[in-house]
Amino acid sequence: MSFNIKSDQIEHVQVEPLGILVMRGTEEIGKKVDEHLRKLYASFEGTQKNVDSFLLSVKCPRFQSGDGKAVLDQSVRGLDVYIISDVGNYNCTYNMFGQEVPMSPDDHFADLKRAIQAIGGKAHRVNVIMPILYGGRQHRKAARESLDCAVALQELQNMGVSEVVTFDAHDPRVQNAIPLMGFDNAIPSYQTLKALLNHIPDILLDKDHFMVVSPDEGAMDRNVYYASVLGVELGMYYKRRDYSQIKNGRNPIVAHEFLGSDIKGKDVFVYDDIISSGESMLDIAYDLRKRGAGRIFAGCTYALFTEGIDKFQEAVDRGVLSGVLSTNLTYRRPELLEAPWYFEVDCSKYLAYMIAALNHDMSVSLLLDPLKKINDLARNHRAESQDQQLNLF
Repeated sequence: MSFNIKSDQIEHVQVEPLGILVMRGTEEIGKKVDEHLRKLYASFEGTQKNVDSFLLSVKCPRFQSGDGKAVLDQSVRGLDVYIISDVGNYNCTYNMFGQEVPMSPDDHFADLKRAIQAIGGKAHRVNVIMPILYGGRQHRKAARESLDCAVALQELQNMGVSEVVTFDAHDPRVQNAIPLMGFDNAIPSYQTLKALLNHIPDILLDKDHFMVVSPDEGAMDRNVYYASVLGVELGMYYKRRDYSQIKNGRNPIVAHEFLGSDIKGKDVFVYDDIISSGESMLDIAYDLRKRGAGRIFAGCTYALFTEGIDKFQEAVDRGVLSGVLSTNLTYRRPELLEAPWYFEVDCSKYLAYMIAALNHDMSVSLLLDPLKKINDLARNHRAESQDQQLNLF
């Protein structure tokens, strides 16, 4: 089986037959990824040209005491296995001592390790697709704290995992903990912009009508990228914190201070990796409205909404917020999926292409930095907007 890169005309051969193992809670995106892969591999020559499915089955039953195990339903000997795990899916539950217990990130990560144990070294290669990086928000040490993410990555390396693929890691420098294991951090910038333009076709991507705002200093890299490739201005908020207190594990935010040029009348796009409770994003949206911003769109890779969507619904009803964009890389609340102001960013095709590239030992640089695709997208949208304006006269 061959896979050609048109840019340099180098032929890449499939490493080994592909197998996708979807852990509990990833069935939805797993089916979409499998569908894209079947269509893609149908254009290749080889034993998996017309495969019915790449999906492998794994079960992780629990004993009443809460102990668990992993059981594979078929052989994976010789396969290039990709395990998809969503450690943020709290909708999964298990029975322990007669009570239904929601699965925590710790439970999901334990099941992932059990699945790797069940493979038992029989696969040609084991790769982990973990969109939300386990322990990713505890990425650095301050005072007497644990280093959860670094230790978890080292565990996977010691278990023989060849590659970890994550999306929009809170701090990708955590890969320094595993310098001898593959680590790819993908950011769905192109997919997010495409979804924004598809849902809001009348948005104008120029300095006079559009602006990107970073919600804090930690999200600057993401928002600098958006502002740079679109050629628009960038603003930023910084969080003034009360360092004399700790609430919910963090120093509480006293105020959000804005740094940037005048935003009056401009549509604003604010992007972060995670919307957790959403309080910071809402504070920023209300402040932007006071400053005279036009439509305000909040974007994130993971829409957790740990305290529900009521406050966001109120902001939409009051005309403060015009929409929220997020990916399908983790579990989303049913009420969020039904909200008319929520715009889904489908990353299943992106993930499928990532898996196909790795399965053929191809460079994923073009997938990780889709600058040309974003430039083409913005150029085509601007051209369509100009044509529509001319048709009005």
